[in-house]
Order: sequence, then C-alpha cells, then structure tokens
Amino acid sequence: MPALTLPAFSAAGGTHEYRMTGSAHPELGPFTRPSTPITSRHVYAAAHVVPVVTADNTPGAAAELDWDATLAYRHELWSYGLGVADAMDTAQRGMGLDYAATCELIRRSAAEAADVVASGTYPALAGKTVRDLVSCGAGTDQLDPAAVSAGPAGLAAVTGAYLEMLDVVEASGAKTIIMCSRALAKVATSPEDYLGVYSKLLTAAKQPVILHWLGPMFDPALAGYWGSDDVAAATETFLQLITEHAEKVDGVKVSLLDAEHETRLRAALPAGVRLYTGDDFNYPELIHGDGELHSDALLGIFAAIYPAASTALQAYDAGEDERGRAILDSTRELGQHIFSAPTLYYKTGIAFLAWLNGHQPGFQMVGGLHSGRSIAHLAHTFVLADRAGLLLKPELAAGRMRQLLAVYGIDQKGADA
Repeated sequence: MPALTLPAFSAAGGTHEYRMTGSAHPELGPFTRPSTPITSRHVYAAAHVVPVVTADNTPGAAAELDWDATLAYRHELWSYGLGVADAMDTAQRGMGLDYAATCELIRRSAAEAADVVASGTYPALAGKTVRDLVSCGAGTDQLDPAAVSAGPAGLAAVTGAYLEMLDVVEASGAKTIIMCSRALAKVATSPEDYLGVYSKLLTAAKQPVILHWLGPMFDPALAGYWGSDDVAAATETFLQLITEHAEKVDGVKVSLLDAEHETRLRAALPAGVRLYTGDDFNYPELIHGDGELHSDALLGIFAAIYPAASTALQAYDAGEDERGRAILDSTRELGQHIFSAPTLYYKTGIAFLAWLNGHQPGFQMVGGLHSGRSIAHLAHTFVLADRAGLLLKPELAAGRMRQLLAVYGIDQKGADA
C-alpha cells in the first residue's frame, strides 16, 4: 500500500510517515451495495455540492455548481440504498450556497430522483418514491436577518420567506425539511413566536414534513432557538408544536450532539413521528437503539461514510444487529474528527473525502470553504478514513493527497510509492 509523509495532527507539529492500510477492520467484511431496499431504518445522507473548479469560488461570490458531479454524487448515495437530504447545511446553506443556486439544486435533485424512480435504475430503491429518495430543506435564507426586526412585521416576513421555499420544495416532489431560520432566531422574542410561525407552515404543508432542530455548535446564530437557551424549556416548546400538528410531522431531525437528550425526546414523541438523528458524534448507539426504540437518521457524516453506513443497515436488515453496530462504531473516530470544533466547518471534510475518492475534479468548495480546515486536520482525516476502509481507491487517494501536500510545501521524498 502507498506511503506518505504527513503533517502531524498535534501541538508539537512536524511530520510523520504513514503507510496506508486499505482497511483496519477486515473482520467486519467488505462494504457492499444492497440488492434489495433497506427496511430496518429510514435514512437520509445529507449531501454536499461540487462547484465548477474554474468559478469564482471565493467568499461572497455567487455559487456556480458542477451539476454533473453534484448529481452524480447523489446517484452514488442512491446506489447504496440511501435517501439524500439535499439543500441542507451540508450543501452549504448559509455558508456559500446562495438562494438562486439553492432553488436550482432542489429542482434538479428532485427531478433526478424522479428519473431514478421511473427507470428502476437501482434494485436497492425498488418501490421507493421521490420523497423516499430525496428530502430538501425549506429555510429563509433569501432574507437578510439584519434587515428584519422583532415584532409582527418581522415575523410576517419570516413566515412569507418560509412559505415561498415550502412551495419550491413541494412543487419539486421532494419531502420538505423545515430548517431552522437565522432570521426567526433574530426576530422571535418568545416561544409563542416560534409556535405561531411553525403552526402556519405546518397548516400550509400539503404533506408531512421533517422538522429540523440545528444546535448552535453548527450555527451560532441559532442560539436560543424555540425561545430559550435552556434546552429542556426549548424541548417543551418543540414537543408542544409536534403534538399539536402530529399529522403533519413525518419526523424530527435533531442536531444537538447530545445522545441523552435525543433518547428522552425520542421516547416522548407522538406515535408515528420518527426521530431522525442528526448526532454526528453518537449515531452508532442512537441508530442501534436501546432495545425498545431506535433512531432513524438524517446525517451529514453519512455522506462521507456511506459504504459503511449502508453495509451496517444491511446487517440490521439481516438481524445481525451487533455486526451493524460494530460497523458504525468503526467509523466513529472519523465522524468525531470531521465534526470537531469549530463544527460548522465539517463540510470541508466531507468534500475532501469526495475529492480523494474521485467524485469531484478538484478540492474546491463554493465560498472558499475548502480553506475551512488546516492541512494537519485534513491529513488526519485521510488517516482515519483509510483506517475505516473508506478510501475506496487507495492509489487515487494517495496520489491526490500527495498533490495537496505538495501545494502546502510538504516534501514526499522520504515516502515510497
């Protein structure tokens, strides 16, 4: 296997020699695509977007997407039997993906899913609908939070922006995910303000939606969401909304990185409302469950570990629960590293792995976010992905990693090929 000279991921700095393993977990078996639909869990992998490499991929520039590469990545996820969560924070909503590009992404992704359903391309998706294949975020990012103020006018502006995006998603045929709103966090002054806005959205929704609760570790502007900085108080408001509109709630997606909170919330949900874990640290135990209840998943990390995630879910389908858990556990260290603080830059790690695995022509991201992690952080991502067996073409990954290291001035003379 290839060897490389990598920067050390430590305060001491320096470099070290690393020889790739290809997989450190052969006892878990190879990662495989399913031949029949996955049934044990409902899962969406939150996918990233690929920019045109010659575009102005700098902060503030309009997003120009490489649609072939962006949609091909969704096909890759579908081929492993996973649904795709699109136009979410993983796709750089609020961090480089502008409103026009967001709407275009929703339309194109849903249209591509409709073609997949009609053609029967993937056996693992037999009998699935467009809503099973793709769910898309409806937010308010066409609003400038600085331009709205507290009070009835601000709340009306937020509601109108949400309804505009709800129409875009529903018209596409995708399932709607109602995302958290920076503008609502700015203008709301009480839990009642949140309940009022969301009640209007759920009343307007034509089909059940997923409610998204994104914590401030992912977006600091969302601190105090649901009307309180106290998570217990915010949860009471959240549960009140769900209980009052249970027929319109397919499930809830919670990204607070708190497994105990998720377990309690899961047990308190009305019958028929799913909990899609968004906990990219604790997903193995939450998906595995406690013997009575388990979480489904809507995870950014699944876009990085999808071969392992799919294989784990296939094991659960086969009644091999402990093997499924072991496969998920084998990816945990990689997930914790990619989502380490500052967590909002986790998208950089996901795009980096997509590039190493040949799913995009260059390591670039809209808004210049490819600079969101240091070369030492990326090198450790490379090591952990290799140890988890998730660099599917080791020679390609090694070659691309050497190119990146050269750009950073890290000599490879001491490493063999």
